[in-house]
Amino acid sequence: MGTVTRGTTNPNRLRRMDRWIAATHGAELRRAADPLAVDLGYGAAPWTAVELLARLRTAAPRTRVVGVEIDPARVAAARPYERDGLAFRHGGFEIPLARRPQLIRAANVLRQYDEAEVAGVWQRLCARLAPADAATGTRGGLLVEGTCDEIGRRHVWVALGPEGPRTVTFAARLGSLGRPSDLAERLPKALIHRNVPGEPVHAFLRDFDRAWAAAAPYASYGARQRWMRAVRDLTGHWPVTDGPGRWRQGEVTVGWTALAPRS
Repeated sequence: MGTVTRGTTNPNRLRRMDRWIAATHGAELRRAADPLAVDLGYGAAPWTAVELLARLRTAAPRTRVVGVEIDPARVAAARPYERDGLAFRHGGFEIPLARRPQLIRAANVLRQYDEAEVAGVWQRLCARLAPADAATGTRGGLLVEGTCDEIGRRHVWVALGPEGPRTVTFAARLGSLGRPSDLAERLPKALIHRNVPGEPVHAFLRDFDRAWAAAAPYASYGARQRWMRAVRDLTGHWPVTDGPGRWRQGEVTVGWTALAPRS
């Protein structure tokens, strides 16, 4: 279920997303008896699935990854790369696996879809996630859906649990960033058409640019210090959910409800 994407992919393209997942979702993967992650729509080459396995295993060594692609030719081309903990399957948004995964990563998949289709895709994918379990303290599986540039310097993603959207993360190679609103072109499909006056995401990026400008004196200490100061200023007005350890990586995560489209 779904549409064949352009298949554009590059080695190391999704490193920022992968590292964030390992850092923030690693504990949930470790709690699972047999942690399973899905790289949905990995593209014309399997590099992102291979890299996802390596990065997740730094946080949860028992993790297995399944790459899922709707194009049978891409699945056949990826099969020689299968190894212990890594497999490839033909499928789409239905996630053709016998059990629910602890993670679904869908990077640059919904870019070609209409905005009106996003909610339905999110709902279908969230329904396939491992459920929350109060007895073990788990919040359930995680869907990470977003967009990045061709070499992974700028990336924005939404994290969703079985209950729906939780957060939005903005990540960048800070040395290449002119101002935070440069990330607007990488907003996921649910938000990219909402970067207009009157919408929360537009107000957030406006405030971020203002905080960035006010933090200009910190640029003499490097782009990282300027970013961290700007984000710290944002916390007075926006529900930033992470802290300096993640800001230092060129990231900031905000609660979804603060940025969700008004309509």
